[in-house]
Amino acid sequence: MNLMNILLMASGQQGQGSGWSTMLMLLAIIVIFYFFMIRPQSARAKKEKQFRESLQKGQKVITISGMHGKIVEVKETSIILEIANGVNIEVEKTAIALEVGATQTKK
Repeated sequence: MNLMNILLMASGQQGQGSGWSTMLMLLAIIVIFYFFMIRPQSARAKKEKQFRESLQKGQKVITISGMHGKIVEVKETSIILEIANGVNIEVEKTAIALEVGATQTKK
C-alpha cells in the first residue's frame, strides 16, 4: 500500500469525492490568500500613489532614507527638496515616504 491509500482509509473516504474536496480546499486557500494578502497590498499601493501624486510645493516631507525637507519644486517624476538653507537635492517621488504632519500618532 502506498501512503495515499493509507490516508484515504484513515479518513474513511475510500477515494469517493476526494477530488472535489481537494479542489474545494485549494479554492478556499486561494480566496483566503486573496483577502488577507493581495487585496490589502493593492489598497496600500493605491493610497501611496495618490499621496505621491498630490505632493505640492511647500509641503514638509520625509524620504524613505529618513531625510527631512521642504518641497521647493514638483516635477513629473521627481521633486526638488530643500534639506537645509540653500541645499537642494532632487529626489524621485517614489522615495517620499510621508508628510511630516502625518508622522504624529494619536494617544
